[in-house]
Amino acid sequence: MDSHSQVLERLRTAFRSGITLPLEFRRTQLTKLLALVKDNEEQIVKALHQDLAKPKFESILSEVEMVTNELHHAISNVATWIQPEYVSKNLATKLDDCFVRREPLGVVLIIGPWNYPLQLLILPLVGAIAAGNCAVIKPSEISSATDCLVAELIPKYLSQDCYAVVRGGAEETKALLQNRFDHIFYTGSQAVARSVVQAASVHLTPVTLELGGKCPCLIYGQINIQAAAHRVVWAKYFNAGQSCVAPDYVLCTKATRDALVPALTTVLEEFYGKEPQKSPDLSRIVSARHFTRLMKLLEKTKGKVVIGGQSDEKDKYIAPTVLVDVEEDDALMGEEIFGPILPILTVEELEKSIELVNRKEKPLALYVFSNESSVVKTTMEKTSSGGFCSNDGIIHMALPGLPFGGVGASGWGSYHGRWGFETFSHRRACMLRGWALERLNGLRYPPYSEDKLKWLRWTTSAHSNCSLM
Repeated sequence: MDSHSQVLERLRTAFRSGITLPLEFRRTQLTKLLALVKDNEEQIVKALHQDLAKPKFESILSEVEMVTNELHHAISNVATWIQPEYVSKNLATKLDDCFVRREPLGVVLIIGPWNYPLQLLILPLVGAIAAGNCAVIKPSEISSATDCLVAELIPKYLSQDCYAVVRGGAEETKALLQNRFDHIFYTGSQAVARSVVQAASVHLTPVTLELGGKCPCLIYGQINIQAAAHRVVWAKYFNAGQSCVAPDYVLCTKATRDALVPALTTVLEEFYGKEPQKSPDLSRIVSARHFTRLMKLLEKTKGKVVIGGQSDEKDKYIAPTVLVDVEEDDALMGEEIFGPILPILTVEELEKSIELVNRKEKPLALYVFSNESSVVKTTMEKTSSGGFCSNDGIIHMALPGLPFGGVGASGWGSYHGRWGFETFSHRRACMLRGWALERLNGLRYPPYSEDKLKWLRWTTSAHSNCSLM
């Protein structure tokens, strides 16, 4: 097995050769990546079930289809994305070609998480390939079956000179981060993100961080309670709540809560039956460590369990759980839950709810449920989050045209569709000049005078902008 330095040298040599620059190369690699997913769909579903007991339906929807849709979008649009972007000019530059040129950054590192171990590893890779980079891919060792499968398949389908998979645990990742990359794209926890940023700072390497946080779900005003219950349950308990954009807690009035809890009970039984542990449609907690963390949160909470609460350590099963009478300072409100536990906090006024949200770090996503457009508008305008969705959850991240990413503590930067291409591109400002208008250029040469300054200010001002390109 090659050392990290050998792998990086191989990739750097390939990048310097210019092999990744042509459009045809990028399209070919993206097409091969698409073939990887399509040819091995059954193996992918099997690996995801081994790692998370993820139902085939959820694996296809959130992993396979998300990746193939992103690939189709990139293959169809990359020719447009790489075109120079011409900018408006002023009188002094009217004969020049002035444009922004997208150039690849070089050799990039992509570190994936365990909760969506294919989607959240491959989607950034799509952007990196489309932008013309070479890439080192580090899957999560926690989702070991998917880790193993990715390491086996990537070299079979993609250029081994340009793309490499590095496996291992925390120590391996720490050693990998000691090397210089041209960009690091990390998806995972805020705690590990700090270590990534610290390591990147040694080489002044730019970093994209896709993190998480506590995504609030506000339910106010007139509401279709049954429809809301269906959508909240689906978004929260999809992948057993192990989604960075899952609703983390609900804010609503007492009256809404009293109507919502019975609706949630009905929907949970409709989705997973009277014995959810026997349902084939409910994932499991990824590891014993994460199971223990979630159970400790339930032990510490002062809230009242009104739905679920059952668990099976051997099966890494925690029933879909709902709690009421949860306060802002409760243990469940201190960190991202990242599991099938939903606390409901009662706040009688929307404005007070918004104040509570704004006292916390900015979340990766924010949801509001209401039939009233004024409630949706007020919530959107008076809060800040990576993404925003009304009357549904998670679904906004499935659209390639929308950027996906956090703000502040929930992440730096964004991707999906063109946004991923831009993340892995350098926007180079280019001006191509000839030798014309030298008399006009003479205005900037010494000896200086007030007349020269007056004319120069006029030729370079916004008033002299012209549409010539």
